[in-house]
Amino acid sequence: MVLLRCCCPRPPVGHRPPICTKTGTGRAGGIRSHLQPGRAAPRRHPAASSSSAAASGQPRGTAPSRCRGGGWRAGRGRAGPRLITAGGGQSGGGGMPGGGGTAAASGGSGQGNGETVAMVVAAGNGQREGAAGPGVADGEARAAAVPMLPALEVAEEPEKAAGGRSKDPNTYKVLSLVLCVCMLTTILGCIFGLKPSCSKDVKTCKGRCFERSFGSCRCDRDCVKHGNCCLDYQETCIEPAHIWTCNKFRCGEKRQPEYHCSCADDCVEKKDCCVNYNAVCKGEASWVEEECEDITEPQCPKGFTKSPVLLFSLDGFRAEYLQTWGRLLPVISKLQKCGTFTSSMRPVYPSKTFPNHYSVVTGLYPESHGIIDNKMYDLKRNASFTLRSEEKFNPQWYQGQPIWLTAMYQGLKAGTFFWPGSDVAIDGTFPNLYEKYNSSIPFEERVVTILRWLQLPEDERPHFYTLYLEEPDSSGHKFGPVSSGVILALQRVDNIVGMLMDGLKQMNLHKCLNIIFISDHGMEAGSCRKTAYLSNYLDNVRDFILVPGPAARLRPNNVPDEYFSFNYEGIVRNLTCREPNQPFKAYMKQLLPKRFHYANNDRIEPLHFYLNSQWQLARKPFEIKSCTGGFHGSDNRFPSMQAIFIGFGPGFKFQTQVDPFENIEVYNLMCDLLDLKPAPNNGTHGQLNHLLRNPVYIPQHPKETIHPSECSVVGQRNFPVSLGCSCRTVGLPVKDFQQRLNLTETEVKKTEKLTLPYGRPRVLQKRHNYCLLYHYRYVNAYSKDYRMSLWNAYTINKDDKWLSATEDISSCLHKDVRIPFNHNQTCSFYNNHPRLSYGFLSPSNLMTDAKKPHYDALLTSNIVPMYPAFKVLWNYFHQYLLPEYAAARNGVNVVSGPVFDYDFDGLYDTPEKVKRHRGNSEVPVPSHFFIVLTSCKNTSETPLECEGSLDALSFIVPHREDNSESCADGKSESLWVEERMKFHTARVRDIELLTGLSFYQDRKQPVSEILQLKTYLPTFEKV
Repeated sequence: MVLLRCCCPRPPVGHRPPICTKTGTGRAGGIRSHLQPGRAAPRRHPAASSSSAAASGQPRGTAPSRCRGGGWRAGRGRAGPRLITAGGGQSGGGGMPGGGGTAAASGGSGQGNGETVAMVVAAGNGQREGAAGPGVADGEARAAAVPMLPALEVAEEPEKAAGGRSKDPNTYKVLSLVLCVCMLTTILGCIFGLKPSCSKDVKTCKGRCFERSFGSCRCDRDCVKHGNCCLDYQETCIEPAHIWTCNKFRCGEKRQPEYHCSCADDCVEKKDCCVNYNAVCKGEASWVEEECEDITEPQCPKGFTKSPVLLFSLDGFRAEYLQTWGRLLPVISKLQKCGTFTSSMRPVYPSKTFPNHYSVVTGLYPESHGIIDNKMYDLKRNASFTLRSEEKFNPQWYQGQPIWLTAMYQGLKAGTFFWPGSDVAIDGTFPNLYEKYNSSIPFEERVVTILRWLQLPEDERPHFYTLYLEEPDSSGHKFGPVSSGVILALQRVDNIVGMLMDGLKQMNLHKCLNIIFISDHGMEAGSCRKTAYLSNYLDNVRDFILVPGPAARLRPNNVPDEYFSFNYEGIVRNLTCREPNQPFKAYMKQLLPKRFHYANNDRIEPLHFYLNSQWQLARKPFEIKSCTGGFHGSDNRFPSMQAIFIGFGPGFKFQTQVDPFENIEVYNLMCDLLDLKPAPNNGTHGQLNHLLRNPVYIPQHPKETIHPSECSVVGQRNFPVSLGCSCRTVGLPVKDFQQRLNLTETEVKKTEKLTLPYGRPRVLQKRHNYCLLYHYRYVNAYSKDYRMSLWNAYTINKDDKWLSATEDISSCLHKDVRIPFNHNQTCSFYNNHPRLSYGFLSPSNLMTDAKKPHYDALLTSNIVPMYPAFKVLWNYFHQYLLPEYAAARNGVNVVSGPVFDYDFDGLYDTPEKVKRHRGNSEVPVPSHFFIVLTSCKNTSETPLECEGSLDALSFIVPHREDNSESCADGKSESLWVEERMKFHTARVRDIELLTGLSFYQDRKQPVSEILQLKTYLPTFEKV
């Protein structure tokens, strides 16, 4: 199509009218043809117009008419119009030189010594040159080489061209006709092609980004260089390439390939809308603006046969952050309000990133899954693991079965956008979709990728997803947990979570997907003043390596050769009780609290250091990564180490808060949400049923594998007279005493009601020979294999009376005539043992109802071997602490007994293993002792009256030959016994695993509620 523009006025009589050139598309070259009446214009070189002007006698730069150029819009890739003057005057065209970009032209006027002839030429990608201005070359009026049809140039006057011939009367008629054609064509062009540009002044980049189009400003990439960008160029064209959301500038934009997402009108159809498109561009409410809704049933789009599960980790999100800064985190706070949450979730020990993330997806403790720290050494492979080495991609480090493999092995698909172990071929298999870890990938891209995976065809789409963000952990390390840097990081991750929820809402998945928001650990404030160095305690620190931090471990330099032969115990002795208030303690790992589950793996060095809250340890100065900012890895019971848990979706209960629990329970929970059978793990399946709207797994109490045999007085008539025991304290005659051991059936039932209000502990060990012994104040299960009780049970009322410490009757001991001689303990064994004494499981200083000493406790069936130093702790607990607990809780039921865990694997040793370990010893020596205190949560009710929920406080105390752990020498027991007992608290479930017992089986409560009681770990914020 030929486009013309002419703005010259009709000439007065006696003047020659100007002739406008026409421009169009065609071949390049800018060749001009003169129009003369009655003949075709010859082709000429572009310079012909200059020479013609000179031949006519006119000076350069003059013309017979006043014409002004006007701006107009051209298509993408074309420059603006150029006003070509006949002399050295300046062109009024505003198009920028150069190619490829988008150009806008502004009108101007050509100036010269006289009047100019206006010739509008549409330029292409060619460059314009000339000293006189764009489009003018050294004073010559010519057109640039453009990919268009050649322009037509005005012919010289016929008279002067003919050398003074007489004027042709038809000349003005022809010129007038041409002028009319020009004007008509221009009008039609404006109407049908250029009307928008002719009718208004374009001042915005909306719909024009990166196009060479005309207006009062430009939006191409070169506009910045030339300084003529539209005012909204940055917001409309540049910023969308760096953001992942819609805003008012973007709504209705043209789709650009370099944008992360689109806000174009057809983005819904193209499935590439930004996550907040509906909220910003369609006026819908965002997810966080809506009220909480009870999602009773999954509401999924077509193609979703079951609700997917997303596990979303916010690394280092301390539980206290949400309590303190929740008002600044509207999205996460709404999730907490609308879903199911706990005030804190307990990490595994050590509270580090890799161990905890891998525990969440396997349900295993670090000692079981092998990732015992972020840094570790493998003795068998003589290899070291760090987060920055390629060794972390070796699958031999990873044990157990992560949930993505559980899902895949049972016919589901999994997609992981970062998770420790997810980019490793564990068991030779990767997730169906996964991303290799790269911290530089923006958080927004991670969310958008998950949303895109959710849009895959059903046969490709995963059922299980993971998503991981490094914040607020990174900011916590850099600035410390109480800092503006952490607050900004929290707000950032809240925005990212908001992106996810808006994206799900836009895809109609916000009522379909089950989401679990967790963190792996908390954060503690670091201080160089709270960093200890072994070089300040030991003369030689060159012979060993110390993994520094709040859970430090030590191994020799010469590994693997000296790994087991190194003198670890010598270092422990040298570092024990070196100074008052020493901030760390050295432990052989088997003596660490059982609640840590941190011993049964060779990757855990034999020597471990426990640090007080806020403290770290290094071999010497400058060997710790940083003593400022923040750190984690401490005792998983510290408040600063607690993590978050929020469950949201149709599978979770609505607006529900639950008690704290440990993160190893999450694996079973996810399996239930996905209808999977869990792989073997350390969690307690069914323990989190109270989080689920419709639990799929209903736990049952384990069945007792063996039943107690009978031990009675009647069967032991020929009992030997003496076991080497004597009673030097005045009491009942022996004959009368033995009569008290033969209870009637009615008395047995009364004793059971008093001592076993929640049922008899069931023995789950195989091939164990034991019998039940009933007394007026206690019951015990006596093991003929161990020659001691497996457990003793009794109840302490808050007003019970106790003998004073000065009225000790423990030296009086009677033989239990119900036990066969060859299964009974002898007093001579203890009399002849240089390092052992005996203690009572049921306390001998408890008074009976008749206000008489508890003589029933003075039996050989009630004693256990104890080191004298440990006996100090045991007696103080029963003499002073137990009555205090009973008074505070309106009575407590007590079950206690020995633990045999010589291989420190956290599981009970079989009788065969115990026998091998004890050798020729008459009685095996326990590795630990346990105590379980149970009371009513409602303290207005006694243990016997309790109909509601129960409370439990449990201990597993190492049986040690000294009290150096507490630096007890010269100290009153009141200064250290309770502290030691609290340090070694444990879950009831830990005791069950270590003893082969099962508690609370006769309690009239759902088993899932009993499991909550068994997995509770006290923090001693209150007694």
